[in-house]
Amino acid sequence: MSFDFDATVVGAGAVGLACGRALSKRGLTVLVLEKEAHIGQGVSSRNSEVIHGGLYYPTGSLKARFCVEGRRALYDFLASRKIEHWKCGKLVVATQELEVERIEAIFEQATANGVEGLAHLTGAQARALEPELNAHAAILSPESGLFDSHGYMLALQGEIEDSGGSVVVSAPFEGAEPLVGGGFTIRVGGEGAMQVTSRLLVTAPGLSAQAVAASIEGYPPEDIPAGHFGKGVYFRLTGKAPFDRLIYPPPIPGALGTHYRKDLGGQAVFGPDLAFVETEDYSVDPAKAEEFATYIRRFWPGLPDGALTPDYAGIRPKLHGPGEPQPDFQLHGREHHGIDGLMALFGIESPGLTSSLAIGEAVASALTEGA
Repeated sequence: MSFDFDATVVGAGAVGLACGRALSKRGLTVLVLEKEAHIGQGVSSRNSEVIHGGLYYPTGSLKARFCVEGRRALYDFLASRKIEHWKCGKLVVATQELEVERIEAIFEQATANGVEGLAHLTGAQARALEPELNAHAAILSPESGLFDSHGYMLALQGEIEDSGGSVVVSAPFEGAEPLVGGGFTIRVGGEGAMQVTSRLLVTAPGLSAQAVAASIEGYPPEDIPAGHFGKGVYFRLTGKAPFDRLIYPPPIPGALGTHYRKDLGGQAVFGPDLAFVETEDYSVDPAKAEEFATYIRRFWPGLPDGALTPDYAGIRPKLHGPGEPQPDFQLHGREHHGIDGLMALFGIESPGLTSSLAIGEAVASALTEGA
């Protein structure tokens, strides 16, 4: 039978758009559905815009593989399309002797993951690079950086549309039914409510991944992992940015922890922390400034009193709750849920932005192999 589209992607964040681009590159007609009024308004709009090297993730995991592959592809993509980015490098800092073993384990993990250019630094060597830093020892990751994530997503949208695809906003996905013989009927809400047919379906809606999967007829509930909201807030520095490189203390359980970056506008930003919440609450409690200041002074003793102002908050689509081990990305194809032509993505949190091009290629390859 004929279909309105070869492939439909739910979610126009970085990962959904990267999936749409990868499918478009293979000559497929692509529809990307976004419930918000603009692309990239969910998880992709509330992050650090950091390009991760791939240091922290278990070797052989999807996070490790996609982060390294995605980061290499991302720098090439940004440079070739003249999207603002800065390969500023990262220092992972042990502020005391007790933390040296932890950063050494990160170095070994990163080396196993194929991260290039890593270097051990003494405290004196780290301070020679960043004089205001308190460091007993450090790891330098020169491949880490920052980029304009919205410029990146606009470029992905442009490539989809240049290939004859469509990115439609204010168009919430309301459900899908698999068709006999393959393909899907997809219900689209909003002012222009309609039904479309599509041979393939990719769900990459971030925080609503579980609800979207549950709205697909025949999707087995036991294949939908439990979701949790991991909220992180950011504070901005009033005054001159103290460091050029990204500064990361050792990770905290379940996240990379509160770190420092000088954003592309030259301002210093600290965050995110991690708190599990029940609702999408993006408020930032100004009272947290003191807690942040205490943490920051471990690696920047010179932080002036009263220099932190509330900035913004983000929520990560976690697949683990408090005290539970942090799982890998989950890409569920037919072998998981039994539905031909469907790829459902769950738990695409950090380093999802860095990994997005690699995730898109993996999804497109899985759905088109042998097609």
